[in-house]
Amino acid sequence: MGHLSTHVLDTMNGCPAAGMSVRLERLTGGRTEMLKSFVLNADGRNDGGALLDAQAMVAGRYRLVFSVAAYFRARGVALPDPPFIDEVQLDFGIADVAARYHVPLLVGPWSYATYRGS
Repeated sequence: MGHLSTHVLDTMNGCPAAGMSVRLERLTGGRTEMLKSFVLNADGRNDGGALLDAQAMVAGRYRLVFSVAAYFRARGVALPDPPFIDEVQLDFGIADVAARYHVPLLVGPWSYATYRGS
C-alpha cells in the first residue's frame, strides 16, 4: 500500500530532531495547499504515522517545509540573524500512488541532505 512518511535526524547533535515543526503542502497549478502541519516526536517522526495514506495519496507535486532555524535555536544553538538555513523546503513528486515514499532529512544549522528512502 502506498504512503508518504518522513524522518529527520539532527546531524549536529547526533539525534532525532524531536520538536521540529514541519508542514506538508500540495503544489497544483501555481497554488500551494497546506495539507498538514505537525511537530516531530522523540524519534524525529510524525506521531500519527504516515503523512498520507493510500486513500489520501494523489499523483502530483508536494513540498515538505522543515523549520530548521527555530529547532536549533530552541536547542540553544546561537545562529546569526538571518540564519544560514531558516527553513528547508523539499519539493518532490509522487508518480505512483501505490508506492511507498519516504523523505528523510539529515540536517544541521549549516547543511542538509535528503534522498528517497524506503
